[in-house]
Amino acid sequence: MPTDTAPAPGGAPLTLYMLHALGASAGSFDRLADELAGVVHVVGIDLPGFGSAASAPDATVDETVDHVIHRLAAHARGPWMLGGHSMGGKIAALVASRVLRGDAPLFGLRGMVLMAPSPPRPEPMDEERRALMLSWVDDGAISEADAETFIDQNTAEPLDAGAQSLALADLRRTSPTAWRAWLETGSRVDATAAVGTLDVPALVIAGADDADLGASAQPELLASVYPRAHFVTLEATGHMIPLERHLDAAAAISRFVAEEVGVGPVVPDEWVELIRSERVDARVRGALARRALPDDHGYAPAVLDMAQLTLLREIADLVVPQEGPAIDIAARVDAQLARGEGDGWRNADLPGDPEAYRRGLDTLAAAWPTDPSERSDRLKAAIEGDSDLDGPLDAAQLKAWLEDARNDLVRQWLAHPASMARVGYDGFATGGRPMRGYVELRLGRREDWEPANVGGTIATGDAA
Repeated sequence: MPTDTAPAPGGAPLTLYMLHALGASAGSFDRLADELAGVVHVVGIDLPGFGSAASAPDATVDETVDHVIHRLAAHARGPWMLGGHSMGGKIAALVASRVLRGDAPLFGLRGMVLMAPSPPRPEPMDEERRALMLSWVDDGAISEADAETFIDQNTAEPLDAGAQSLALADLRRTSPTAWRAWLETGSRVDATAAVGTLDVPALVIAGADDADLGASAQPELLASVYPRAHFVTLEATGHMIPLERHLDAAAAISRFVAEEVGVGPVVPDEWVELIRSERVDARVRGALARRALPDDHGYAPAVLDMAQLTLLREIADLVVPQEGPAIDIAARVDAQLARGEGDGWRNADLPGDPEAYRRGLDTLAAAWPTDPSERSDRLKAAIEGDSDLDGPLDAAQLKAWLEDARNDLVRQWLAHPASMARVGYDGFATGGRPMRGYVELRLGRREDWEPANVGGTIATGDAA
């Protein structure tokens, strides 16, 4: 495996952990790893019954998920992505759901890379083909002839000699019990409720010539699971994507990382370890994991229109100026409004929050400067109630709304775990079971478990 890695935002290395397909192994991603060296560090994980773990005890789907989480807990540090090919796609979805709920001692997930993935729901499969594949292990390990048949059925064009040799070797050493368990049980498991909706950046690569899990089937199978999914079709490609089209897959992953994953701040390692620890309650860990996900650069506003969201972003730049990779706090406020969340109160002279935002932004828009250097003065005047704007809100209402809006923007910035690390706030780490707290609360006192930069300061914007 390559050891060199490219930096993610904040200079931290980015690793992609890949889970293989039925009858394959971690080695099926070696070519992908070589091609992505210097962009992403690719690490394959052998699942029980396959590859180097072919002799492992029989494992159910849940036990396989536990196996992956154990491996990740031992090795995943810094920002990382999780991926899966075919069978590995269903396992990856279940692992990601536990991470984003906080039920796993993991933190730092930034995206998903899926290749012709088996969906959380029962996998579509021709029953005659299922019966044929099951018959291949009636007398033990898969024969070379049956392994060649499997490869032919799952590729659009013949593999090169090296890929063919690897695929044959992986199939021949696959545990017959694990092969049978996936076809009879694992592929039929309905994990829809357990997975839920994963609002995480996701890349789904599929072949145009794949029968059941190909490019034409994937949007219907996964769109509701991964609302932020980007679907990529590989022409003249069957099901064995890592061996058939590793160059095309690597190119798609590189674009995905640059556009969707490598954005926004990264939480420092010392804070990652704290969030992973037993000091943090699972629900809190899950909330922090979801907040740390990269923002959707193509975010479509749910409450505001695009012009209003653009203006709110410009206001956010004045209220909370950010250095380095930024959080799209304006989009997060719009999403907050769409969920009906807030701080529990509103000014009696203002309508409900969604309407107040629309009216406030429309009022400011009427005279918002095109010159960025003039915007701070305009915002300050409105904050102080000196605005002479003629719009849906009068000067007093605009002042009141801006107080709420600034509070929302700052709260969204501070809610991000990278921001908590920057200001040295670790009050979230007082839970777990048994509950843990502070031994002593005193200025300048840092307990042994606290990160080294606790007590740091941060500059704030003039308009805030």
